[in-house]
Amino acid sequence: MKQFIKMLEDKVLKGELINFKEAMKLTNVEKNDIGKLCKSANKIREYFCGNEVDLCTIMNAKSGQCSEDCKFCSQSSHYKTNIKVHGIVSKEDALKLARENQNEGVNRFSLVTSGRGACKNELEQIIDIYKEVKDNTKIDLCASLGILDYKDLIRLKEEGVKMYHHNLETSRSYYENICTTHGYDERIHTINAAKDAGLEVCSGGIIGLGESIEDRLELAFELRSLNIKSIPINILNPIKGTPLENADSLSQEDILKTVAIFRFINPKAFIRLAGGRNQIENFGEGCFIAGANATITGNYLTTSGNKICDDKKMINDLKLKVRKNS
Repeated sequence: MKQFIKMLEDKVLKGELINFKEAMKLTNVEKNDIGKLCKSANKIREYFCGNEVDLCTIMNAKSGQCSEDCKFCSQSSHYKTNIKVHGIVSKEDALKLARENQNEGVNRFSLVTSGRGACKNELEQIIDIYKEVKDNTKIDLCASLGILDYKDLIRLKEEGVKMYHHNLETSRSYYENICTTHGYDERIHTINAAKDAGLEVCSGGIIGLGESIEDRLELAFELRSLNIKSIPINILNPIKGTPLENADSLSQEDILKTVAIFRFINPKAFIRLAGGRNQIENFGEGCFIAGANATITGNYLTTSGNKICDDKKMINDLKLKVRKNS
């Protein structure tokens, strides 16, 4: 297996792409060879992406009462999770948080709203927030507002948003087990509309949903075909009241293996640790030497992440550095 890993490492470093069959063989790596897999993935990361780590933060800009039935989500109105519900946040609160994040050296700031997609009135409020933040900070702006059409995405681009986040969540094959209120192609359509609007795209998924390793690879290859720049990998954090509240936890080896193989498949992307970092030892420290080069930092939507200062120290201790905004 070590020779096979080295062969694929050399292939990727030469600019060639691995195929599904080769990726599947990597999933068979045994525990004593995971270190070699991670080391190779780290070499690929260093060669194509350098030693910079991209930090982003997100703000829960609208919480709860979502019409969609995503089986993992505490914000779905289909489940009773006792989530705190609120409408669109104020401009003052958003600007305050964006400034705090900028002052701590974070690269990106994103508003995230619950729901199928921001309605017209909500979008107008959100546009006003982005105008305020753009005029008063230099932090890169991102958005995660659900299913939107091209004209709305163009407006976000015009107001300074650089990246649109819209996860595929899982493979097309497994998707119906996770969500039935909207289809996979609707997510693909939003991603393509964002690209057409001139936005960079952040899209990934969640592992630990009960999917197979083939499903994870299918997702990774789908993201490659869409030329996704930023790929968040979330680890399921089971929420009481959701259908997945009793889901089995993933092993640390499984998480590291997944991160490393995603790097082999998507050598030039930001592989971004996202939700569920509290499910990984030391908030994912090992993942940064297994191919990851980005993370959401601070508190997430409904769970706690790692403090920004602690993430910066971790990055420095690993002889990496936080990306500087241009």
